[in-house]
Amino acid sequence: MADNPWTAVELDFPGFPAEEMVERARRFAEHMVRRRTVRDFDSRPVPERVIEAALRTAASAPSGANLQPWRFVVVQDAAVRARLREAAEAEEREFYGGKAPPEWLAALAPLGTDTNKPFLVEAPVLIAIFMQRYIVGADGKRVRNYYHSESVGIAAGFLIAALHHAGLAILTHTPSPMGFLNELLDRPANEVPFLLLVAGYPKPGARVPDIRRLPLDDVVSTK
Repeated sequence: MADNPWTAVELDFPGFPAEEMVERARRFAEHMVRRRTVRDFDSRPVPERVIEAALRTAASAPSGANLQPWRFVVVQDAAVRARLREAAEAEEREFYGGKAPPEWLAALAPLGTDTNKPFLVEAPVLIAIFMQRYIVGADGKRVRNYYHSESVGIAAGFLIAALHHAGLAILTHTPSPMGFLNELLDRPANEVPFLLLVAGYPKPGARVPDIRRLPLDDVVSTK
């Protein structure tokens, strides 16, 4: 049997009494269900330490074989954000102009989305999340990252929760395709754009669609 390459350390697990666990879970759920996707952002700056702490949370996510196939690019420069908006809107015009199937456009209609993406320049922070499909070893050979989609999806969820917990509004933006992010943000070929996350404060009086989540009984079953 091969030697285990991992060095074991004692688990630092806090543990809580049952009643405290219930209360902590309840408070967190109440906070998270108030999260709403925002498209009208104020331009006032966000403390950099908030973004740093949220990214530290995201980077703590579990991943297949601990390969951590996520990479984050924080975009604050106004000129770069303007170029990202231009490229994203070009993709969106093609999407809404014929690439998207009618049933998908019908599903989007109640949300009022269109090709115009001013939030990409109005919000103070964009976080581009990239997924590493493989890594290049010291010998130049490609080493596949397993479960990269699942791992990066979990990290993105951690990041969204952390930003909301800190008091920021967010928008998950996924223009299709997103290859322009590699070019504009100078990312290597082994990284695939996964998500463009918009973060900041909502504009005063910002409005959101009046939507409802499915009842818990519709999405959870117990065996």
